[in-house]
Amino acid sequence: MKSDLRYTLRQLNLMVRDAIEMQMPDEYWVESELSECRERGGHCYMELIEKEEQTNTPVARASAKCWRQTWQMLQPHFERVTGQPLHAGLKVLLRVYAQYHEAYGFSWIVTDIDPTYTIGDMARKRQEIIRQLKEEGVFDLQRELCIPMFAQRIAVISAAGAAGYGDFCRQLEDNEYGLKFEATLFPAIMQGEQVEQSIIDALEKIYSAINSYDVVVIIRGGGATADLSGFDTLALAENVAQFPLPIITGIGHDRDESILDMVSNTRVKTPTAAAALLIDNLRQVLTRIDNAQQRIAMAISQRFASQKERLSSLHTIIPVLAQRLLSNAKHHLELLEMQLQGYDPQLLLRRGYSITLHNGHAVRDPQELKTGDEIETRLEKGTIVSTVKR
Repeated sequence: MKSDLRYTLRQLNLMVRDAIEMQMPDEYWVESELSECRERGGHCYMELIEKEEQTNTPVARASAKCWRQTWQMLQPHFERVTGQPLHAGLKVLLRVYAQYHEAYGFSWIVTDIDPTYTIGDMARKRQEIIRQLKEEGVFDLQRELCIPMFAQRIAVISAAGAAGYGDFCRQLEDNEYGLKFEATLFPAIMQGEQVEQSIIDALEKIYSAINSYDVVVIIRGGGATADLSGFDTLALAENVAQFPLPIITGIGHDRDESILDMVSNTRVKTPTAAAALLIDNLRQVLTRIDNAQQRIAMAISQRFASQKERLSSLHTIIPVLAQRLLSNAKHHLELLEMQLQGYDPQLLLRRGYSITLHNGHAVRDPQELKTGDEIETRLEKGTIVSTVKR
C-alpha cells in the first residue's frame, strides 16, 4: 500500500540526525582497534573495528573523525606518552559523541584519547611475545654469542641516507686510535608498519654472505622517537634472537627497551654509541696485543741477561774447574805409574830373582819342559842358555 506522505532523502536524513541528537546527546568512552588511521588537511580520519577474540572475525565497524583543533592537542600528547603515533592495529580508548550529517552520513567525533589504555595493551602484547620467546628457548640465544676480538667487518642495517648511519660511519672512520673498520650498509625501512619485514629481509641478505661479516649493527637515529612499534614484533624478535652473528642495536630512543633490544646481543642508545662500542672492543684487543709484546720483549731481555750472567760465571768457573780436573788426573796417573813400577821384572831381577823362558814364555811348571828343550835364564846382569837333561 502506497503512502501519500513522501520525504526527500535530505529530509529523511535530517530526521535521523535529529533522532540521534535527541537519543544520544552525551559523550562516551569506547574501546576499539584502529583498522585505518590517516591525517588529511590537519584532521585525523579513523576506521574503528571490533573483532571476536577467538576467531578474530570483525563484529562491528565505524568511522571516526578528530577535527584539526582537537587533533593538534591530542596527537603530540599521545605520541609523547606512548612513544608512537596512532596507527592501524593499535587498541585505543576514545571519548566520542555521535554525529550524523545529512550529506556525509554517520561518524563518531573524537574529543579525547586515553594513551594509558594503549600503553597497557602494548605492554600486554609485549609480555605475551616475551613469554612466547622464552617458551621457544630463543630469548637469550644472542647473549650466548661473543663479539669477536677482531670485529672489523660490520653489516649495518639502517635507512639509506639516514643521519644516524652517517654519524656511525664517521665515528668509526675518525677514531683516535687509527683503527680500521669495513661497514657495509643493508638498507631497511626503520619507521612505520614495514619495519618488521624490511629488517628481516636485510638479515636474510646478510645471512647469505655470513662469512663476510663479524657482527651486525641495527641503527636508527635522528628525528622523532615515535613509531617504534615495528621493533616489538614476534617475527622480528625470532629472527634476531636466532641469528648466528652477534647483533648490536642502537635505535635511538630513551623509553623502555624494545623487544628487539631485549633479544639482541648488546643494546646501546644511539648509532654513535654502537660505533664507540666497536672501537672500544678493538682498542682493548690492541692494548692486549701491545701488553703481550711488552711482556714477551721483557721476558726475552731477562732471559738474555740471565744467560749472559751465566756465561760470565762459567767463564770464571771453567778455568778453575779445568785446572782442578787436570791436577786430579795427573795425581791419578802418578799413582798408576807407581803401581806399574811395582810390577817391573827388572826390580825382581835386581833383588836376585831370575826368569826362565822357553820359546819366549815364562816357565812356571817343570812339567811344561821335556829332555832336550833349550831354555833361557835371565839374570840381573845377563842371560844363560841351557839344555834340559832330565
